[in-house]
Amino acid sequence: MATAQQVPDILSPEFAENPYPAYRMMREAAPLIWHEPTKSYIISRYRDVEHAFKDSVFTTDNYDWQIEPVHGKTILQLSGREHAVRRALVAPAFRGTDLKEKFMPVIERNSRELIDAFRDAGEADLVTQYATRFPVNVIADMLGLDKADHERFHGWYTTVIAFLGNLSGDPEVTAAGQRTRREFAEYMIPIIQDRRKNLGDDLLSTLCAAEVDGVQMDDEDIKAFCSLLLAAGGETTDKALASIFANLLTHPEQLAAVREDRTLIDRAFAETLRHTPPVHMIMRQTARDVEVSGGTIPAGATVTCLIGAANRDPERFTDPDSFDIFRDDLTTTRAFSAAADHLAFALGRHFCVGALLAKAEVETGVNQLLDAMPDLRLAPGFTPAEAGVFTRGPQRLPVEFTPAGRG
Repeated sequence: MATAQQVPDILSPEFAENPYPAYRMMREAAPLIWHEPTKSYIISRYRDVEHAFKDSVFTTDNYDWQIEPVHGKTILQLSGREHAVRRALVAPAFRGTDLKEKFMPVIERNSRELIDAFRDAGEADLVTQYATRFPVNVIADMLGLDKADHERFHGWYTTVIAFLGNLSGDPEVTAAGQRTRREFAEYMIPIIQDRRKNLGDDLLSTLCAAEVDGVQMDDEDIKAFCSLLLAAGGETTDKALASIFANLLTHPEQLAAVREDRTLIDRAFAETLRHTPPVHMIMRQTARDVEVSGGTIPAGATVTCLIGAANRDPERFTDPDSFDIFRDDLTTTRAFSAAADHLAFALGRHFCVGALLAKAEVETGVNQLLDAMPDLRLAPGFTPAEAGVFTRGPQRLPVEFTPAGRG
């Protein structure tokens, strides 16, 4: 068995290339590590990460320094009544009737437009031509923003994610993140002010008009939420879409099963979230001393919760390093709710508000892509590889197919 000293550092090139062996060593030999460079305690076992997401003793106070500098104060930092009110203002747009009636057509149209660009080409890169564009386009459309600004949105959210994942404290990454906050405010605040005067049926208008118990969101609240939405909704769904195809293309028999029975898309998505989650680590802060496997985390400490490690804990999942959409220890019906088995959306009161939006995007995307590319296969000689530490997924996914025509 490995010792704590043998575990590769989470900032090392070895870890960035393939964190999964390091995750195994941590779970087995060092379930609690004090990590000096990030001044945080690292936890890796399923039961400990689940505890951190569900128990209110693990707070989101760390977002004051981790997220606020780039987004402003967001819903993620709030707790108690303030959090409940803000969540009630934004949540309806991401579930139920609003999602189905207002935003499903937006999702379907945006996916189709992107596929139309390569539908007849017989080849495509599913990351650069589809995954990195689709969720951001959907969010821009939902908010009623100009999709011509796509490159700016993409640049902003990439910079924000780099800031959040800046574990080594690179000053250039920090400066770029702070610059993005200013640029996004200059772009967004005038649009919000104009929208307040000219309400439409887009999500931005909904946020401007929303009121719970006499509380409305101010311009700064709305701007911070839009910033969070672009970053969280762009980067994560982008990585999830790339990963679901990388996983299926490297398991052709499972890809064939999904193509034949599209109800399996949810299973493939849930298993992708478990096996190769888009977000590999989330931080929390302790309100008091907490016992976890391997020792005690003191009050006021930053805790790095390794989702990527917890989701492959053999104490929770059978044969956890295998991608298997048919596994019986992952409940698909709960996979997109706060009662999920996997930890990719976090759990509890800060469970990802956009989980059902992500599910709708992935279902639509996978369905439309499989329709357009009936014999989809990896480009000859290409093996998918993940990149990233904080968020992780394939950077390229070149595929070939015989065009199915324009349905």
